[in-house]
Amino acid sequence: MQANGAGQGQDSELSCLNSTQNGESTSTGGAHSNGLIATTNNGNAVSTNNGIVSTGNSDVSNATTSNSEPGSSMKKKKRLSQSEEDVIRLIGQHLHDLGLNQTVDLLMQESGCRLEHPAATKFRSHVMEGEWDKAESDLNELKALMHSPGAIVRMKFLLLQQKYLEYLEDGKVLEALQVLRAELTPLKYNTERIHVLSGYLMCSHAEDLRAKAEWEGKGTASRSKLLDKLQTFLPPSVMLPPRRLQTLLWQAVELQRERCLYHNTKLDSSLGSVSLLLDHVCSRKQFPCYTQQVLTEHCNEVWFCKFSNDGTKLATGSKDTTVIVWQVDSETHQLKQLKTLEGHAYGVSYLAWSPDDTYLIACGPDDCAELWLWNVQTGELRTKMTQSHEDSLTSVAWNPDGKRFVTGGQRGQFYQCDLDGNLLDSWEGVRVQCLWYLADGRCVLASDTHQRIRGYNFEDLTDRNIVQEDHPIMSFTVSKNGRLALLNVATQGVHLWDLHDRVLVRKYQGVTQGFYTIHSCFGGHNEDFIASGSEDHKVYIWHKRSELPIAELSGHTRTVNCVSWNPMLPGLMASASDDGTVRIWGPAPFLDTQDSDGLNGTHHFLVVKC
Repeated sequence: MQANGAGQGQDSELSCLNSTQNGESTSTGGAHSNGLIATTNNGNAVSTNNGIVSTGNSDVSNATTSNSEPGSSMKKKKRLSQSEEDVIRLIGQHLHDLGLNQTVDLLMQESGCRLEHPAATKFRSHVMEGEWDKAESDLNELKALMHSPGAIVRMKFLLLQQKYLEYLEDGKVLEALQVLRAELTPLKYNTERIHVLSGYLMCSHAEDLRAKAEWEGKGTASRSKLLDKLQTFLPPSVMLPPRRLQTLLWQAVELQRERCLYHNTKLDSSLGSVSLLLDHVCSRKQFPCYTQQVLTEHCNEVWFCKFSNDGTKLATGSKDTTVIVWQVDSETHQLKQLKTLEGHAYGVSYLAWSPDDTYLIACGPDDCAELWLWNVQTGELRTKMTQSHEDSLTSVAWNPDGKRFVTGGQRGQFYQCDLDGNLLDSWEGVRVQCLWYLADGRCVLASDTHQRIRGYNFEDLTDRNIVQEDHPIMSFTVSKNGRLALLNVATQGVHLWDLHDRVLVRKYQGVTQGFYTIHSCFGGHNEDFIASGSEDHKVYIWHKRSELPIAELSGHTRTVNCVSWNPMLPGLMASASDDGTVRIWGPAPFLDTQDSDGLNGTHHFLVVKC
């Protein structure tokens, strides 16, 4: 222990037809209520559904007609609500995407709804068939149905761009040039893109064109993508956005996962990986709440622990003057001792891995003026740095380039050095408690004795205040994206700050934090979780959005000084304690089903003894 912008309004033409809502059928040879054109062919009903022709059995038409005759036993249908119409249209679109076109026709006829406006149906057919002049003409009819008529220019541009590319692929260079000069250019829209398109005239063959344009080529694939883009400009009352039902279902799945306190795995972008029949629930048995190992190699208080950036190693620093590097087994996730780095006379209170995990820097407590830079691969000491015996070098942070680092302490030292310990720059009078290098490689964050975090730029020698607390900041860490900072504040506990907006986001409850230095961490998949040690001998875990802990892990018998979450294995975490042990936490053991409802970390673990 240390001191879519499209409107949602519904045109009256697009709602369910009153006649069919009352159980009556539309006349033969007219337009179906779903906007699909119907004719007869030798007694068989032929309907065009979104550019796809399907032939139905005449018995179906007869059955529909017979049900609409006077005296029919069919009950009079109630008028559908707007939400019911929307659901029917969503189902119809999904069935159409599956190729069940006759089923779609029956659904629309029986419900009296229309899948899309007839003008949209024609437009879809002409786009998919590559009839560009007709598709362009359809835009004039669609213009009256749109809430933003200006979007017509953008839609026309996309149509002409596809037309131009298809001419080029077919080797019709003169026709393509005519489209470029006489149709695209007069639109006076996206001239930068027109310049890019003109460059494709120099492509020697079709493969070169497709590669440079990042285009699938003439055919169904590219035209389907074009139609997806065009649909974004049309109100959903005219044409539904592509794959709308799948989108809504995926949003529901994502929302359930976001609300799941223990969800700690990567989100699969397809619905095929989940069941839509059950709500999403993760068991805490899958969460790192259970002791997998107890590492007892250290012979005194363990002050710090940190997983390497690639997650394959763990470094632990102790009052016993040693650093131990542990290897993480990629299959069993068990740890075994790899190297012991000795000679740190004052003990090791802080460790920092280089960006490529080649080097490890070790710092001591307040009265230590030395810093050790180890080559982890060889186990050799590359640099032992000290500027003055009056210094206190207690914290360190690597520049993202891996060639420089900053170090400092509470006696007013703040240095930037190279790998050989040569002093590159210094900042006078800054009493540093903790350091962090931002990803831009220019700004260093430093907490100081004035209960604040300031940003220091070593290039232009400017500094600015970012965080101001009312109590001493004992340590802090920053999220991978550089947006959030997690602070351990004396007597207050764990605070989450937004570094961009410079506001306090959340105060996490439960942890016991006095004036000892305790290190917390972000962790889990997407860094959705926060973990911290505590002076009450426990490890606390919170979901980032919740102030109350979702887990309290028992097992240590003295203050827990540091917690580190494996950056590559979301189910693996380590904690270091004054009891001289390092505990490795993981999911519940596979066979331990009867006892895994408890969170007591003392069950079923492997002890690695001295």
